[in-house]
Amino acid sequence: MASVSMESVSKNFGTHSVIHDVDLKIDDGEFVVFVGPSGCGKSTLLRIVAGLISASSGTVKIGGDDVTDVPASKRGVAFVFQSYALYPHMTVARNIGFALETMGIRREAIAQKVQQVARMLKVDHLLSRRPRELSGGQRQRVAIGRALVRQPEIFLFDEPLSNLDADLRMEMRMEIAKLHADLKTTMIYVTHDQSEAMTLADRIVVLNHGRIEQVGTPSELYRQPGNRFVAGFIGSPRMNFLAVETRASSGAEQIVGPGGLAIARQQSDGVPVGEIGIRPEALRLVPSGTGRLDCVLERIEDLGHEHFAYCRVGDSSIWVVRLPAAPSSDAIGKPAALAFDDHAVFLFAADGRRLLPAIEAPGTMRALP
Repeated sequence: MASVSMESVSKNFGTHSVIHDVDLKIDDGEFVVFVGPSGCGKSTLLRIVAGLISASSGTVKIGGDDVTDVPASKRGVAFVFQSYALYPHMTVARNIGFALETMGIRREAIAQKVQQVARMLKVDHLLSRRPRELSGGQRQRVAIGRALVRQPEIFLFDEPLSNLDADLRMEMRMEIAKLHADLKTTMIYVTHDQSEAMTLADRIVVLNHGRIEQVGTPSELYRQPGNRFVAGFIGSPRMNFLAVETRASSGAEQIVGPGGLAIARQQSDGVPVGEIGIRPEALRLVPSGTGRLDCVLERIEDLGHEHFAYCRVGDSSIWVVRLPAAPSSDAIGKPAALAFDDHAVFLFAADGRRLLPAIEAPGTMRALP
């Protein structure tokens, strides 16, 4: 096992800069997930750790050793690709053990190691098959086995589950989590799916436009996002946002916005609030005139175990409300209101920074029948 650190790492492709001055420390045995929208630089950063791409500037260390100029084959890492990258003419057994063949290890030792890894990944009954005879989930297990058989110090996963259907993704998430628990090896995992990040990671690195927005545990990022981008990216459905104004009122501040929103902000750091955010599960749908935010109920989605109500606030903002039970369909198209508690409100400055929540909530509200 080994730690990984990056110090002032940047990457340019010609005049285009894709990674900007990244500093990051990953502890020995930690499972860290790089997450962010497409094109944010997460796969590029992973390839820099692997040595498949060289950094334009900065330092990469593995286990405390500077590997910035060390080739990928000598870094002690194993890479699992999105596309599986199996040799189509080789059997599963040979695909898993091929790296050991190239290292000159005895055939008997390779066979023993392949059997051990195949049993761990539940593909030992498939060793004589070729990749074309396997399902997507089985191919991904073989790809992981090929990495595992080398006993690397670090596992690197580049969106390994994106080609699988929903059920297989869930199954493989459990397999990868169990693998990490059993091996306790350092793992770095890239995905654009924040649900994968939340369920797998010890810590999540949120990237945007080649920069680290925030690093933290899943709970920290969900409950204490550092800025508007992280708040909107972590959580499904995403956080609801509303542009607001800050006005002085009797020695305090008043946050006002569409839908009759009016929130008293008792403390201020001098930075005006430009936007508020509230998560769907923190909202309650109540009768018109009894909530804190007026809206019109536009649509209801029934997912069986839960329901989503889509409410129009003001002229254009659509807010999502997570409900345990659906309101009557007769309410669609009619005025309603949203209720929420003060601790559920996130405040953001105009530049996206999260501000300290210091607001005062009014009285209780009735739930919408």
